[in-house]
Amino acid sequence: MFKACWAQSSRAIASSSSQSSSLHTSAVLHAQKSRHDVARGIKKLNVARKEERWLKNEATRPSIIIGTRPGEGEKWDRCLLSKILVDMKDLVSSTELLPTQQSVGTVYLPKQMNFGIGEAEKKLLFDALPVITSSGNDFSAVREQAKQEGAEEQPTDTYVSVDGLTAKQKIWKANLELENQKANAFAKLVDLRNANADGIAYENRKRIIAAFSTPKNPHDPGRPEVQAALLTYKIRNLWTHLTTFKRDVGNIRGLRMLVHQRAKILKYLKKVDQSRYEIVLEQLALEPESVEGELVV
Repeated sequence: MFKACWAQSSRAIASSSSQSSSLHTSAVLHAQKSRHDVARGIKKLNVARKEERWLKNEATRPSIIIGTRPGEGEKWDRCLLSKILVDMKDLVSSTELLPTQQSVGTVYLPKQMNFGIGEAEKKLLFDALPVITSSGNDFSAVREQAKQEGAEEQPTDTYVSVDGLTAKQKIWKANLELENQKANAFAKLVDLRNANADGIAYENRKRIIAAFSTPKNPHDPGRPEVQAALLTYKIRNLWTHLTTFKRDVGNIRGLRMLVHQRAKILKYLKKVDQSRYEIVLEQLALEPESVEGELVV
């Protein structure tokens, strides 16, 4: 009897406790769900804000390859490196020759000489050599002309031709005219427009080394500024090629290597001299963010 009453009371207590427990658990779960929903909404809002900030930063972030920000292409046009390079559009479009006074007369020279011809070589080719060549000719042609005109055999200095010039003067004049024609013909050959891609690249490298070297050592290809300028020139040429030929995926690795090599050189220069680092960034139209930190090409 006692056992039966004890079992019945135990079942009643268990049933009442289970009902209260179920009501209490549902309220707790509802509160937890509400907190989770609020937390999930806050997380989504934070993710959206973070993505918005990332997109905004990417829109204004400078390119790792060309170094300028979007919409700031004129910065490259104003930098030193852009000014010293050969402008292909101007080179191809212009066919005008510049008249210059040389020792053999007026010689029409191109605006840009071919690679390897500087001011000293230009003076030697068009001013000194024509005079030396013209003075080395003999007077046999004038002697033959004198015999045809019926004149007696006389020294070349005393024979006077029909135009009032002595034989020596006449030969000198004829030789100068001939050398003038040669100089004008040779000037067209040494025009930079006749150079191939390798010749123009050689001329650009020569200009870069001369522009970024010091006055004490005007031809210093090992200087960090010169190395950074040469790498920037290569990077821009390769980037132009890759934007034109998008299927050339083989050169992407070479472009990545050039970008990281330039970053290493500029990092070394920054550690050596901060002012030189800032100056060369301006001369190459590079933003600090394009050469510092993690570079993903």
